[in-house]
Amino acid sequence: MTDKVVVLITCGTRREAERIASRLVERRLAACVNVLETPMRSTYRWKGRVETAAEYLLLVKSARKLLSVLRAEVERFHSYEVPEVIALPIVGGSAAYLRWLGECLGPVRKMRHRGTETQRTKK
Repeated sequence: MTDKVVVLITCGTRREAERIASRLVERRLAACVNVLETPMRSTYRWKGRVETAAEYLLLVKSARKLLSVLRAEVERFHSYEVPEVIALPIVGGSAAYLRWLGECLGPVRKMRHRGTETQRTKK
């Protein structure tokens, strides 16, 4: 088992998916984000009804230690009331890729924001 994760995030538009992908990589919360550019059809229950929608999927490569900051960042900029942020463990992989992934991710540091303490990453 590694400390690395793949995070699944769905977005309602390609533009939103690309904006979130760029932000996560720029902030060093993700080493790489794949944006599946063809919309998928999602069927889900929302507020007591079965809904369907076209969505874009992000595959985010990150680390467990960054999950809370990554989730907060997505929630801050996502248009959904309840955005999907699901982390799956990476149990193994190429040593070189996992090393590169770790090198691309930023360390977590504490920072005060509007009177509350939050975690941020250094650039």
